[in-house]
Amino acid sequence: MSSMAVQNLYRKKRTSSWFYFLLPSIAIMLVFFIYPILLTFYYSFTNLALTGEAAKELKFTGFDNYVRMFQDPTVRISIWNTLVFLIGSAVIGQQVLGFLIALLMKHKNKHFRRVIGTIVLAGWVTPEIVCALCLYSFFGDEGTLNAILAFFGIPVVAWLYTVPMITIILANIWHGTAFSMLVFQAALDDVPAEIEEAAVVDGASRWQILTRIILPLIKGTLTTNMMLVTLQTLGVFGLIYAMTGGGPGTSTTTLPIFMYNQAFVNYQLGYGTAISLLLLLLGIILSLFYIRAMKE
Repeated sequence: MSSMAVQNLYRKKRTSSWFYFLLPSIAIMLVFFIYPILLTFYYSFTNLALTGEAAKELKFTGFDNYVRMFQDPTVRISIWNTLVFLIGSAVIGQQVLGFLIALLMKHKNKHFRRVIGTIVLAGWVTPEIVCALCLYSFFGDEGTLNAILAFFGIPVVAWLYTVPMITIILANIWHGTAFSMLVFQAALDDVPAEIEEAAVVDGASRWQILTRIILPLIKGTLTTNMMLVTLQTLGVFGLIYAMTGGGPGTSTTTLPIFMYNQAFVNYQLGYGTAISLLLLLLGIILSLFYIRAMKE
């Protein structure tokens, strides 16, 4: 057997051995990811329900759920609420606040960074439902915020009823800012100090150093963090449900809340799965947008 044939046989054997090592991962992906998505896609074209006549016999209904979905005014309200919540708490809130905290901690000593980092991390490591109950107690009619206002003689406000969207945005910012802070802190620590020192020697201001040196050097991190925070915020459910339940009315009803109400409150699982695919489509569109921005 020639040396070339031996090399080809070795390469083939090595490739097949790698494939065997990947089989468990492929099986897990098929069972816990691909199969549920395909099943959800199928159920969205059916009348699947938990109660009533539809629960007795599963029927294929075509695009009825999707026609109903795009004719439902609550769906449009939910999409708008989702975008407002997403931009307010993720794109603006967590991204900007996380970067500012990381920037302010950049040149501080390790003890200061440890104390501030622990305080910010407290909100992130707190379970979502516990975080929701804490913020509900803070913004409640007899909560901490109104107690502070009453102490200074300021009229109390029913925050969860007058400005419910602002309350859940602030709650999600408090809960998730630490993730952005950690990501940006690692990125800022990798910015060479020599470049900043050279800019200072050349007479650059702090604003010029930030906008012309630091931000361009970490723009990949900015985009990556934005994508991760956006996708995480897109699926927030427990925080909103525990604080407002999607109300008052539909003022804080996002797509996850509306999907849950249709599937498990109204027992219309077919319609609920159609809404879940709309949420999935929105996540895919935003992901493609961020991936393109990262390439550019």
